Amino acid sequence: MANSIAARINPQTAMPGIIGGVGPLAHIQFEQILLNRSCQRGACRDQDHPEWILMNATQIPDRTQSIQGMAPDCAPWLVKYGHRLERAGADFLIVTCNTAHAFYAAVQSQLTIPWIPLMGATSQCIREQYPPVRRVGILATDGTLQTQLYHKSLSQVGLKPVSPALSSPMQKRIMQSIYHPEWGIKTTGVQVSKKALLDLTHATHWLKDQGAEVIIAGCTELSVGLAQIPDLPLPWIDPLTAIADMTLDLAHGQRTAEALIAA
Repeated sequence: MANSIAARINPQTAMPGIIGGVGPLAHIQFEQILLNRSCQRGACRDQDHPEWILMNATQIPDRTQSIQGMAPDCAPWLVKYGHRLERAGADFLIVTCNTAHAFYAAVQSQLTIPWIPLMGATSQCIREQYPPVRRVGILATDGTLQTQLYHKSLSQVGLKPVSPALSSPMQKRIMQSIYHPEWGIKTTGVQVSKKALLDLTHATHWLKDQGAEVIIAGCTELSVGLAQIPDLPLPWIDPLTAIADMTLDLAHGQRTAEALIAA
């Protein structure tokens, strides 16, 4: 039986390169999702899963602070780690931090392999899985909201973004759930604090009250947090899951990077 299942899995034709460490939970969460989705596609042995190359790029400056001019430019660091993955044999690049995509244009122009954006994968996922939905709530960092990464992507496929205003009390609570030095998710890791979970629950109810029909967890730490809340008022989309499916498609030759980027 194992051999017959494995025979239905397309052979690997492309090598994923993953920039993780942004934050430290990002690539761990992503790799777990990759393995889970691979199993759902029929993988049942070590050899059925695709190979990938990981760079734990913890020295990249904080992305939101970089956007706000409070930390060094992230682009040279992303280029450096992208080049390392290129030299190691990666055929395409996945960056597991949402906010890092603010530097996409500056970085992609200096790479020879394509960086597959989270935003396009997420918007396409919503279109495919929730065709009636028109209003999409965004939970994200200040940097992601300021650069309108999801706003632009959602608008391009005819969806209306809904998010708190920068510097609003609600957005401050979301940022605290990520960054607070005592109980924020970056501090506590997989052991998400009750305070952070309470604030995220409140934020999801607020987005529903604003007319959102689904929610994007537009930050890896928010993906970790929302996964631990059993009774959310709306369904939520994890960009890491959306990009994991595309990563597997690319690795096994079921899609091309050019088609994904064009979409």
